[in-house]
Amino acid sequence: MAYFKNILSTLGQFSRTPSSSSCPLSNLGTNILLISLLLLSILLLSASSQTNHSPTILVSAIASRIRVVANYISPFSSISSSNTCLVLDCESNCSLASVSVIERPHKTSRNDQESYNMLLENLSSCDIFNGKWVLDDSEPLYQPGSCPHIDDAFNCYKNGRPDSYYLRYKWKPYECQIPRFDGTKMLRMLRGKRLVFVGDSLNRNMWESLVCALRESLKDKSTVYEVSGRRQFRTQGFYSFIFKDYRCSIDFIKSPFLVQESKISDRIGKGRDTLRLDMIQGSSSKYYDADIIIFNTGHWWTHHKTFKGINYYQEGSHVYNRLEVTEAYTKALKTWAQWVDANVDSNRTRVFFRGYSASHFRKGQWNTGGRCDAETQPITNEDYMAHYPWMMKILESVIAEMKTPVFYLNITKMTDYRQDGHPSIYRQMEIPRSPGMIQDCSHWCLPGVPDSWNQLLYATLLISHRDLPSKSKK
Repeated sequence: MAYFKNILSTLGQFSRTPSSSSCPLSNLGTNILLISLLLLSILLLSASSQTNHSPTILVSAIASRIRVVANYISPFSSISSSNTCLVLDCESNCSLASVSVIERPHKTSRNDQESYNMLLENLSSCDIFNGKWVLDDSEPLYQPGSCPHIDDAFNCYKNGRPDSYYLRYKWKPYECQIPRFDGTKMLRMLRGKRLVFVGDSLNRNMWESLVCALRESLKDKSTVYEVSGRRQFRTQGFYSFIFKDYRCSIDFIKSPFLVQESKISDRIGKGRDTLRLDMIQGSSSKYYDADIIIFNTGHWWTHHKTFKGINYYQEGSHVYNRLEVTEAYTKALKTWAQWVDANVDSNRTRVFFRGYSASHFRKGQWNTGGRCDAETQPITNEDYMAHYPWMMKILESVIAEMKTPVFYLNITKMTDYRQDGHPSIYRQMEIPRSPGMIQDCSHWCLPGVPDSWNQLLYATLLISHRDLPSKSKK
């Protein structure tokens, strides 16, 4: 009986002094929970009766597990963004205030709500993009093989990847925590709105991840569908997933350079490709008035033709005989920035720019035998990581001169660690595995690394949602 008195004493103390990370339960709920935990503790003690552990140690261990369970059960929300996210406007050069984790009960007192609002206003100490990957056995945002809206090229589970260790890592900032992605809450924030991804196939990677994560929160998954009925999204064009019950859409528009790809004829009438550095891509008319736009560009600027820049870059009627890629990229981004400033109404539209996503080709590039299929764990020694991409330095300088606030999702470093998360040889089932096959060490398996990008997007939206205009769409 001494065992039970000790347990009851511990439980009584626990019920009177709830953990700071748990929400108050009703008296009835508390009693039911404590009785259940008491019965569990009796079973644990009974099972341990043959051991040499002392009563004090057993009681302490059980109490510890009770606290862990209670903390796990408690609902919470947190808000986070980064002081490296450049959210600059014409009035100041301050960066987006960052927010560290705060736990919020579903039902709050007035004081709790006031404290919560005060934290939203004042917290500015956390950079959510500065952190590390940690092992975490919590469930992924959606189970491998469960989402039908993933392109075959990203579906590593379907394509036979035998390991799943890469799914166990979660991103953890050094100075705070980030909230678990809540698809229902995000859909409520997006009710009646339109979110558009504009960019290359790495943005398509993120787009499909978000669609699948939001879909997972729905009881009736038939209420989400792509308007054209297409199942593959690699070609040029516009794609839109409708979440019927929330009257919102999550769209993707392919625009790998953001500026316009073009064709001209040479002296003998032979056509050749050029890139109009002074002209935004024509599809911009399809998204300028969206509620949230997430841009990116980067990987296509590393391709051979783009990188060499010989008779390729065009302004007006002039085609440069040769232009350095850094100068061409700067011109293109300034064209994009000027278009955003002139056409996007920042009073109704939030603009994001997602940073460069790291590749991990070893012993060659994508077309010269580069590989990553042997990688099963993230990089832990930063000496093996790449230098900060030149493209991001240019991007940051361009954003700093814009009058439109831009939320900079700086995912470059967090992706550089993840050499283990690429499709590699598990690209598509119909592609035979062979020693010389082209590997994919640029894109990411889904589920996988882009889910964490969307978790950071969600955290940032939790902050800005207070100021997001309310708009109904029929």
